[in-house]
Amino acid sequence: MTKYSVTVVNNSVNTGAICIYQTSPDISDPKVMSLAWFSKVAHPNTQVSFDWSIDYSFVWDETGLLIPGVTFDASQSLPTDLTSKNMVTLDYSDGAFVFENQTKGAKNGTMYVTCDGNLPVNVASVGVGMSGAGTFVVQAQPNINLNFTPHPTYWVTFGNYTPGQVLDIGEITNKQKLEFDANIYELDVVLNRDNTWTV
Repeated sequence: MTKYSVTVVNNSVNTGAICIYQTSPDISDPKVMSLAWFSKVAHPNTQVSFDWSIDYSFVWDETGLLIPGVTFDASQSLPTDLTSKNMVTLDYSDGAFVFENQTKGAKNGTMYVTCDGNLPVNVASVGVGMSGAGTFVVQAQPNINLNFTPHPTYWVTFGNYTPGQVLDIGEITNKQKLEFDANIYELDVVLNRDNTWTV
């Protein structure tokens, strides 16, 4: 499995969290939220590294109302793929949420979540993750079907972030797109003294 890695050097004068998150052009639902996928605090003149592989999972957590700032810490992470086990049901029974009936979805390349009819409203959030951490989630509601077709775009930003934090993408100004060209799997990134980015 291909490993990707990003090393970020903090040459700014500030201590803060280097955060990597994903956006996806195929997720047009405004209710789908991006999460702070990875986040590590870095002091000035230090570096942090992140590495991942493209292995997908279904995730859910009892977040309460899903709004920016809430932390999503997956209560269950169920490995999946884009072909044979890409559909699952989020069920609520005996007072608890659980993934059940993982099976093959309608078409390859998309991950499907069916929310059971007995889910309570505004209690849990459900979505997909990559490399062991959540990337995109949406409020779980009874009797809805969710489709995720991943074509991830990677971004780095700097500020006050914790892993799993629900992001307000529109509010992030100091960000840099991370583009891996063909056969390139490692990037070196610098947060400059003037808080601009160099890749």
